[in-house]
Amino acid sequence: MTAHTRAALDALPAYTPGRTVPGAIKLASNEMSFPALPSVVAAIAEAAIGMNRYPDIGSTALVEMLATTFDVEPNQLAVGCGSVALCEQLIQATCTEHDEVIFGWRSFEAYPILAQVVGATAVRVPLTAGDPETAEALDLAALAAAITEKTRLIFVCNPNNPTGTALREADLVAFLDQVPSDVLVVIDEAYREFVVDPEVPDGIELARGRQNVAVLRTLSKAYGLAGLRVGYAVASPEIAAAVRKVSVPFSVSSIAQAAALAALAAAPELMDRCSQVVVERGRVRNALLALGFQVPPSQANFVWLPLRDRASAFAAHCEEAKVIVRPFNDAVNGGVRVTIGSPAENDVFLSAAKSFKD
Repeated sequence: MTAHTRAALDALPAYTPGRTVPGAIKLASNEMSFPALPSVVAAIAEAAIGMNRYPDIGSTALVEMLATTFDVEPNQLAVGCGSVALCEQLIQATCTEHDEVIFGWRSFEAYPILAQVVGATAVRVPLTAGDPETAEALDLAALAAAITEKTRLIFVCNPNNPTGTALREADLVAFLDQVPSDVLVVIDEAYREFVVDPEVPDGIELARGRQNVAVLRTLSKAYGLAGLRVGYAVASPEIAAAVRKVSVPFSVSSIAQAAALAALAAAPELMDRCSQVVVERGRVRNALLALGFQVPPSQANFVWLPLRDRASAFAAHCEEAKVIVRPFNDAVNGGVRVTIGSPAENDVFLSAAKSFKD
């Protein structure tokens, strides 16, 4: 006889990461194409000497640095094994099998998986449609209309993954004002550092004074630590404490903590890299538009092609050209997300996109 597992897991979809193919350019996982900074590598090497000891369970030095950087109290912070782990912890801290988690769709594909793991009901709200310049965005009116007595948490991914579209401050403030005080709104800002539109709000500033708003950020993208898994949440002291309570002990390694401190200390240099990505993002989008593709404006380090049922064919065509992109296969919400790489990598992708059109 085998041990029993939860029957609900049979219907649980697996998280699908961007594929890595030897010899091909990977533009599938929103990673930075730049190598790690020497100062970060040095910090990792020094921290590795003490790997026989457990890490600081509270990530104390990192919490203090983040608190100073964002002018918040240390008890408003929770550090986790990437922001996706904090997504799971937030659901665990707020939801049971009787509750609902709301999010736009398409958005970060982990949201429905993490809700289902806890047993909560995932409520998908369609994105906006119509004008190519405003479509593929989170529909805040529809998100507000989806709130019920069972709603406990709402994910607002801004900029949205995988579409890259971003919400404006006035719209987001109006939405937050409509949300009941006992419903937690989680503003997921994994791509905040790539935002250049001044109308897109800083979630941490927006959350000040709001007890039912938490903000997620990560060091995986702009800070180049995707392989080390460090994210953080800024919330009310009560929510932050609940998130820490359900964390896996020692989930952020001593090496990851040291790398995070070094990366944050080198923020000006890393933000310069982000600026280079932004320039390439504009170039790639303009080139795709000239080829006749629909590409919504992006404030992230990727662009989105809403190709619907042609997503798989486009991804396969790119792979033949030695470029790996990320298809989301769905006739209604499907498309292809393409990470902005180096100029040379982007040129190879654009060549593949052109030949697909030809």
